Amino acid sequence: MNIKKELYNQCVLFVNKKLQTIENTIKSNQQALQSETKSSAGDKHETGRAMLQLEMEKAGQQLKVVSEMKLQLDKLKIDVLNKVVGLGSIVYTNQFNYFIAISVGKLAVENQTYYAISSNSPIGQLFLGKNQGEVITFRNQQIEIKKLT
Repeated sequence: MNIKKELYNQCVLFVNKKLQTIENTIKSNQQALQSETKSSAGDKHETGRAMLQLEMEKAGQQLKVVSEMKLQLDKLKIDVLNKVVGLGSIVYTNQFNYFIAISVGKLAVENQTYYAISSNSPIGQLFLGKNQGEVITFRNQQIEIKKLT
């Protein structure tokens, strides 16, 4: 099994689930907003509308973040063997294994744990451009890059 492809697929699944949840929230809020308009009046009505507007704005922000994740995934070249750490790299270290893609967190492939992290995350930034055998310092810990794919 191609580990990088499986990690990529899990990231895509993560993004798609998030998108579905946000779209459902937006749809539900739009329906609630319409029924709110049809029914009550007065202060209670205005408070309800304001709360729904806040929920819609929050969902809009979440949609923006997840859309950016989707764009980041579209840039990944999973069929490339990386010589230096970059987007799409799997970084095997003396501590953990990392997949430089988007911030998903812990993923498992073939009983191995990988942490999908963004290249913009603090540790992702430290890894970028590094080679096998190099050491980075993160939170006062020395992390050696054992292998890179």
